[in-house]
Amino acid sequence: MKYLLITGAALLLAACQSTQSIQNKPIKPVVTATVTTEADEKVFALTDSGLDLLGRNDVNRFIDNEIKRGHYSREQLENFFRQVRYRPSIIRGMDKPGTSQPWYTFVQNNANNVRITTGNAFWQNNAAVIQEVSKRYGVTPQLLVAIVGIETNYGASMGSYRVADALTTLGYHYPRRAAYFQRELAEFLQLAYEEKQDPFSFKGSFAGAMGMPQFMPSSFHQYAVDWDGDGHRDIWRNAGDTLASVANYMKQHGWQSGAPIAVQVSMQPTPQLLKIIDEPTSLKYTAGQLRQLGVVIPAQIGNQEKGILYRLEMSPGVYDYWFGLNNFYTVWQYNHSRHYVAAVRQIANNLADANANL
Repeated sequence: MKYLLITGAALLLAACQSTQSIQNKPIKPVVTATVTTEADEKVFALTDSGLDLLGRNDVNRFIDNEIKRGHYSREQLENFFRQVRYRPSIIRGMDKPGTSQPWYTFVQNNANNVRITTGNAFWQNNAAVIQEVSKRYGVTPQLLVAIVGIETNYGASMGSYRVADALTTLGYHYPRRAAYFQRELAEFLQLAYEEKQDPFSFKGSFAGAMGMPQFMPSSFHQYAVDWDGDGHRDIWRNAGDTLASVANYMKQHGWQSGAPIAVQVSMQPTPQLLKIIDEPTSLKYTAGQLRQLGVVIPAQIGNQEKGILYRLEMSPGVYDYWFGLNNFYTVWQYNHSRHYVAAVRQIANNLADANANL
């Protein structure tokens, strides 16, 4: 029988740096019903009254499917579901009404001078691997540093939730996206098996995003890279694995080496152009089409280049207008926010070692 591999509280770096052997231990049943870990939140075992997952058909189907994959036994999976904890704050976080910050607020929170100064230090400390990864994947180094910076402040804020708790809470107590998070839970259990780690040792965001680049488990499987060849894809503490994973994601999503992310344009905000700005983000319009509608786009952008027309609110009611190109869309696929892409671009362009604007 295969057992879950327990290594205590250490994350993946411990396995990368230590020569100690990993011992096989089964997941033990949990008898504690209620655990209080934070002043504002009670954390309930999912086997408490009204929360018993093992009595649910969808959970048992999940267990049956996982058994077929051959990684875990029924006993192990049932013990896993006995040990996960329901986190009410996760549901509150998902259900909190979305309030879109204006750009002038968002940029101060996400691309401020501290973020850039810390980014310069991160770059200096990892200069060799940043350059090697950039060369291997054809992704500009300042972009790689900026992504790690905006996601987790260069690894300082990777999330404090157990990933097992986050994905199970959302997979079985958040109906609107239950199917998605159940798939991510399956990916996560495979990840823990492949990395030879205790699944309860992984920490991440309230949505289950992990490591310095905040990959969901499915993204980890598709794009995470073992840069140093030590048998682990350690996106938690290994800068090479992290940067190569981000670079691989960008390359696979169409990053064009040497091309800009966006260019500033000038225009009169007609109803037609404002309607285009409000459309879903996609590479729908060519520069030539927008020029015909009165948008003044820098001459170096050819008429056939497709992009996204968007605006940034610089101060209340005052906007700058931009044309986001292929690389804008590539970064947007990492995080579906135009403000996010603009902030990544600003961080990258303000890093001291950056040699070209994106």
